Order: sequence, then C-alpha cells, then structure tokens
Amino acid sequence: MRITDVTVDLVDLPAQPSFRWRAGLPGSEGPVTGGILRVHTDAGLTGEAHTRRGVIVADLVRRRIREDLIGRDPLWRELLWERLWELDRIEELPIYALGLVDVALWDLAGKAANLPVHQLLGTYRDAIPAYASTVTFSSVEEYLDVADQCLAAGYTAIKLHAWGDARADADLCQKLRAHVGDGVPLMYDGSAGFDLADAVYVGEALAEAGYTWYEEPMREFSVTAYRRLAERVSIPLLVAETSDGAHMNVADFIQAGAAGRVRTSAQYKGGITGAMRIAHLAESFQLRAEVHGTGIVNAHLCMAIPNTSYYESLVFTNPVVREPAVDPDGMVRAPSAPGIGYDSVT
Repeated sequence: MRITDVTVDLVDLPAQPSFRWRAGLPGSEGPVTGGILRVHTDAGLTGEAHTRRGVIVADLVRRRIREDLIGRDPLWRELLWERLWELDRIEELPIYALGLVDVALWDLAGKAANLPVHQLLGTYRDAIPAYASTVTFSSVEEYLDVADQCLAAGYTAIKLHAWGDARADADLCQKLRAHVGDGVPLMYDGSAGFDLADAVYVGEALAEAGYTWYEEPMREFSVTAYRRLAERVSIPLLVAETSDGAHMNVADFIQAGAAGRVRTSAQYKGGITGAMRIAHLAESFQLRAEVHGTGIVNAHLCMAIPNTSYYESLVFTNPVVREPAVDPDGMVRAPSAPGIGYDSVT
C-alpha cells in the first residue's frame, strides 16, 4: 500500500458557543474555515484528521507535506512521524498541525485492520470518567452554581479555568472546595496567566484546599521557573501542555523535578504517536500522563493509556450542557467504529 495523495478539504464551521477564557485571552471563535486532511492510498483506503485551521493546514500540505509523503507506505507511522519533525525544522509548523498527518495515518490503519484505533494501540479500559472543565464565568456565585449543575449532570470531578487574578482565583478555589466538600476531586488551570510569585500564591491556596493538580500556571518556555515553583508548593504541577518538542521537552520537565503529572494530547504533541511516546515516558517515572482536550481522538488515547485519570469534557455554557460523548453517569465509553470513527460522532 502506498500514499497517492494528501488533500485538505475546506469546510465551513459554525461559531462556537459564546464563552471567554481568563482576562486578556480571546474566548469563543466565530465561524471559521476548518479542514479535513485526507491521506489517500492505492488500496482505496483513506485516513482523515480534522482541524479548525483549514486554510493554514491546506497551505502547509500544498507547500511542504504532500510531496514528501506521496509514494510512501502509510503503515510506516514512526518513519512518517519523524519526517514531519524534519519538515518542522524548515517550516516551524504550528503545534496543532504537527500531528494531523499522524492522526490520519492511525485512522487509515484502523480502517485497514477493521479495528478502532485504541485497539491498535492496545486497549487498557473500555470506559473512563470525565471531568467538567469550565470556561471562565463571571463571579464566584456563578461558578458555584455551575459546579452544582455539573455534579447533577453526572460529572464527578471539576476543573476551573478562572480569571487569571491570583488573589481572586485563590479565593474562588477555596470557596469551591468549601461548597462541594472534600469528596469531589477538583483541579485548577491557570492558562499560563501568572509569573512565578503569583503562581506560588495560587499554588499554596490550592494545596491548602486539597486540589488534585495545578495546571499550566505560567507559560512553559522556562523549565527552570517550573522547577522553582515545584520546590515552593506541595500541589502536583501538571506541565507541558503547549510546550513544543513532544516527549523530548516533557523529559526536561521530568528531569528537572518540575512535573507532578504531564500533559499529553494528539493536538499539541505530534498526534497519536507523540501522545503515546509521552505516556510511556511518564509511566517509566511512575507519573500520570493526563490527556488534554475533548473529542474522539483523545477518547481513543484515554482508552489506551494506563496512566491517565480522566477524559476532559469542556463546559462552555451556563446552563450546563453535558457533552454528548459523556454518559449520564459521567463516563465516556470506548469508540467502536474502525479507525478514529469520525462518522460515528453525533
């Protein structure tokens, strides 16, 4: 089997539900031109991957990626993963574009084997609990109301994205703990809003309130800054969400003693191949590799990675609308369609 073409079909995607991230960051997007990247083969099989950045990815495929892949065996995923990193050296590919070909190749391989991708990876579980991952709401009172709705909808754990104000966020986190009690796992995501001093302040409040993890309080350019933070707070830091370099960069966080847990994902870590490399690296240090982001590709990863805890389910609105992939009992089930199973998503 050989690759005969790589194409990107542009598709109009509707506006997201209206929401915002912390102060200073854009929130929801209006209508965008998305894309479906397809890897075509002489066997008549096609693998695909989806993106909200269709125009950018189409340009990259046309200029850099297509000619490098034509004629190659699509089952040689490790080689082709390395080829994309070679092209990255020339192009500095956007982090979200690095793994799209890899996802399409896994989709194609699953279709060829007539198996869902998580089974090709080696299934570890057939269901996993989802946590409710909030956007930024307006007040402490609204967060407490949203938390009640999330628990009533079946979610058993909650992660906050708050305002990026260290004092206000610390106060919110402690009030949420008092509101839901000690039995509900809580997490906090700083969305890279702080410098080291404010990150320490929030981390101390989270530790006092018994939060499960403290995610991306600072930009991830400086591993040294994260090491210093880890030395000063007792809450586990969840690191390497948006840092470039897949497992190579994650290794630096671990070696520095800055990682209580690490992030992995198909979107930011070089597709499924990169995500699994990170998961295995973390496991060798007895660390958890928490899958970042929603969607069916990450659902496959959650089923295949032993050392992960939850599926991340975004809560965009108040009133809360539970993601369709999440059952009323708060669980996400293993996809069953061959490949990724995009067509099975409602």
